[in-house]
Amino acid sequence: MDAFFASVEELDDPTLRGKPVIVGGAPEERGVVSAANYVARRFGVHSAMSSAMARRLCPHGVFLKPRGRRYVEISRQIVAIFEHYTPLVETLSLDEAFLDVTGSRRLFGTPVEIGREIKRRIREEIGLTASVGIAPNMFLAKLASDLEKPDGFVVIEEREVQTRLDPLAVGKLWGVGPVTQAALEKLGIRTVRELLAADQALLARRLGEDSARALRALAQGIDHRRVEPDSERKSISEETTFARDVADEGRLCATLDALADEVARRLRRHGLRARTIQLKARYPDFTTVTRALTLPAPTASTIQIRQTARELLAGRLGRAGRPLRLVGVGVTNLVADEEGQLELFRDREERDERVDRLLDRLQDKYGPGAIGHGREPVEE
Repeated sequence: MDAFFASVEELDDPTLRGKPVIVGGAPEERGVVSAANYVARRFGVHSAMSSAMARRLCPHGVFLKPRGRRYVEISRQIVAIFEHYTPLVETLSLDEAFLDVTGSRRLFGTPVEIGREIKRRIREEIGLTASVGIAPNMFLAKLASDLEKPDGFVVIEEREVQTRLDPLAVGKLWGVGPVTQAALEKLGIRTVRELLAADQALLARRLGEDSARALRALAQGIDHRRVEPDSERKSISEETTFARDVADEGRLCATLDALADEVARRLRRHGLRARTIQLKARYPDFTTVTRALTLPAPTASTIQIRQTARELLAGRLGRAGRPLRLVGVGVTNLVADEEGQLELFRDREERDERVDRLLDRLQDKYGPGAIGHGREPVEE
């Protein structure tokens, strides 16, 4: 999708069209840009930039707080269109997905016809634009979808793969971030063509043998991965950036409780449990550290995730009273709820989870702020 969050805001409020729309945290609250429309991007605004920097670059920008539920609602409508044409849909995020239409040709025509039909339906039924890339494999399809944004439609045929790839900057290859790109540029390598012509032994010494081999394969348009529908969710996390750095233990614990509440709620919503709880902390100098604890049994309990996050903060972070700029709670090593149910739970844990699910239903009915667990006191 093209500038998805910002485009949804324009869809719901047509007066925003033509204005630089920036979705994210407020500049005065040290927020971060989640999305910017193409008007705002002309001023240099991009996602993951601080909102304060975005305000400096685009002082007349319209800053809007994200509306997650609305974006999820629209995303589901888009995925429903995808699934009309193929069951092989691998969603990467709310606004991006891979579709394998190999087996759909008899019903719906060529991949190009399917791609154009999907674009048309998203535009006419939802009111948004999408950029489509069609190619023999996932890497090339993703690359094609980015080449002519917004509202792009690019086909890369098998016979033209190398011709398309050769002039591109090496930064277009998966796995080439700013650090790797800088290392390649020091070797005089700026394009895919130059990467393929480079001494592979030298690349292996600079990047590592596995990375050098993987980059060479992508530079030749080789990608053997398959579209995996309903890929298992690997992690769930929530984080917040404070308007001012926080050193107070009580406030940090209260914030972790709120983040743990939302993480646990999302676990239950997706029918999952987590074996590993993670704490993320960022200091004022932007040093970011994570601490994790793996539990004896997977959980979706709000209380247990809260307690574990607090334990990581108090006993494993080692901040020695230093203030924090950001804190986050995450869970990994996820398993399906049925699998977690095979574990033996104590009576109290079973009671806690029954309470959690009751609160979930009440919050779904009356709103997330209507009722919840009380905040636990901080032990002195």
